[in-house]
Amino acid sequence: MLTLKLALVPAFLAALTVAGLGWGPSVAGWLAGLPVVSGPIVLLLALERGPAFAAQASAASFAAIAASEAFNFAYAWTCRRGAWPLALAVGMAGWVGAALLLAYLPGGLAWAVAAACLAVLVSQSGLPRVAGHVPATRLGLGDLAVRMLAGALLTVAVTTLSASMGATWSGLFSVFPLLGIVLAVSAQRAHGADFVALLVRGMVIGRASFAAFFAVTATMLPRYGVCLSFACAAVVSVAVHGATKRMLRAKRPAPGVTGVPGASCAAAGQPQAD
Repeated sequence: MLTLKLALVPAFLAALTVAGLGWGPSVAGWLAGLPVVSGPIVLLLALERGPAFAAQASAASFAAIAASEAFNFAYAWTCRRGAWPLALAVGMAGWVGAALLLAYLPGGLAWAVAAACLAVLVSQSGLPRVAGHVPATRLGLGDLAVRMLAGALLTVAVTTLSASMGATWSGLFSVFPLLGIVLAVSAQRAHGADFVALLVRGMVIGRASFAAFFAVTATMLPRYGVCLSFACAAVVSVAVHGATKRMLRAKRPAPGVTGVPGASCAAAGQPQAD
């Protein structure tokens, strides 16, 4: 299992890096929405602590979308005027504040859905907007290796913490903005604040498949057990992600934007540039 932790996220980060350079930051953000990190964490919780515990953690994971949006919002605005250490500190303060509030929510999927939807609406309406094409610069192998190493270390830390907490905090920590931290910091350092803004705007479309995954596990685990619940969640998540890809391709590029082939529109129907 340690090998999986050390290999899965770094490999996914490498794929996202290639996607960002080839197809643009919105596509990389969209791909980052897949439950590649949090899904296996909750699966381990289900195997170790039982379906009922994992169902509660799944509802908390759904609600934790709100904390991820808080991180994205705070980072995207701060990085426009400050260096990445300051942006990271402010972004983490946003995540911690949101997570503390979410920990006091009543249990259940309905509250989790309400919190996540409200956060997405607020964040996506207020994130920085970018005018024109945002080119990506070349990325060296050394920078890519740093991203992958950071992803591996964060994965081990988060999975270790989540395994020793109650259901709510296990779910919240399973959605710690691991990919968001590595992608946002490296994107700001390599490509600038506008690239970060498009990246985090693109993430919201990917959240649809993330939300679908944890809605299925939270609903099915108490009645149908681990294997069937996670198998159904994986199928539904992939299907939803494919549907959002078709939605992206159906959008027309905004006038004057030449950046992202087949994915020129960002989250919630908002254009990447206006």
